[in-house]
Amino acid sequence: MPTIRYIRPWLYPKQEAAIFHDKRFGYIEASTKAGKTVGCMLWLIERALLGKAGENRWWVAPVYSQAAIAFRRFKHALRTLPCHVIESPMRITLPNGGVLWFKSAEDPDNLYGEDVFDAVLDEASRMREEASFAIRSTLTATRGRARFIGNVKGRQNFFYRGCRKAQSGDPDMEYHKITAYDAVEGGILTLEEIEAAKRDLPENVFRELYLAEPSDDGGNPFGLDSILACIGPLSEKKPKWWGWDLAKSHDWCVGIALDEDGHVCRVIRFQKPWLETVKIILEETGTAIALVDSTGVGDPILEQLQAKGNNYEGYKFSSASKQQLMEGLAMAIQQRKIIYPEGVISRELSEFEYEYTRTGVRYSAPAGLHDDCVCALALAQRRRTAQVAGMGILDYYEMEYNKQQALLKGDAKA
Repeated sequence: MPTIRYIRPWLYPKQEAAIFHDKRFGYIEASTKAGKTVGCMLWLIERALLGKAGENRWWVAPVYSQAAIAFRRFKHALRTLPCHVIESPMRITLPNGGVLWFKSAEDPDNLYGEDVFDAVLDEASRMREEASFAIRSTLTATRGRARFIGNVKGRQNFFYRGCRKAQSGDPDMEYHKITAYDAVEGGILTLEEIEAAKRDLPENVFRELYLAEPSDDGGNPFGLDSILACIGPLSEKKPKWWGWDLAKSHDWCVGIALDEDGHVCRVIRFQKPWLETVKIILEETGTAIALVDSTGVGDPILEQLQAKGNNYEGYKFSSASKQQLMEGLAMAIQQRKIIYPEGVISRELSEFEYEYTRTGVRYSAPAGLHDDCVCALALAQRRRTAQVAGMGILDYYEMEYNKQQALLKGDAKA
């Protein structure tokens, strides 16, 4: 094996202390752009160079595209070494035979089975807990080490709980926090940039992204206490309004029905070819009124449904329409006008988030997670609200639009 001369690149003191310590598991809550990713890249490379041929080390990200970003950064960092790079599946074999793999946590079941000597879980606050279970199992036989890194994202995630456990003094764990002001002191961010972000962002968003301080709801638009307050038994009454969120493969096709009181009485969740999907929707919906996702491939599905009955109406998702839909659901939840069973619905509601972007507010599930039940519930509630108002869904949209326009013009009667 050739001799490899390696000198660790400079890291500022707080960055180095957070990552290069002797504890088996390290948890790092850090500001955006504070150097946690670069530091953990160096940690994983060093662990691999000190290891033996054939030993596997993993970099795990919430979704494939984020793992691919890390893969490109590693290739650039290792460009001067005679490494063997494979693009699919993404892996780099170092000159000593150690292997770096780049994995997605989207399907935690795909993370089981291998023996892993060290791992980095990147953006762990946006990763489902099942992925951490899988990674922990792969480290068992090897007594491998791991670094869990990420921005703070509320309190309802395994990363937050792991950080608190590490902070409490567990002998195998070490906790560190790196804020934007630490990065300024370390010389990798400017104070002007941080102050500009403080002016531009809502306070709770700034505190999470730049000060590593979790908000109670982590950007959840419904409110965690309100979500819990609306949990109740599945109604035995017959469906009056259905919401159908369509999907075929990666996501789930979900139908949720509300009874006359606004209580969830049916939950259907499946992945089938479109022909079977149409059949299931027709059988389940019957003569009840349904609001159906008609975005993209949903449009021809809606046409097939409408050919069988006039109780189906469509809803096209866009950034603006999804915001309007979710704000309606948030109002119903916060006013306890809707009841749903504990399980996949309450879990997706708790995981759902919003963030401020350059073009407005974006509502979605975190990367790698699903919001199909949230969308189906919101569609059912939207249709219920329109009918209670005594009008069709299109008339209801027009009324809402006119009210908003009147408010913009200062009409006090709106």
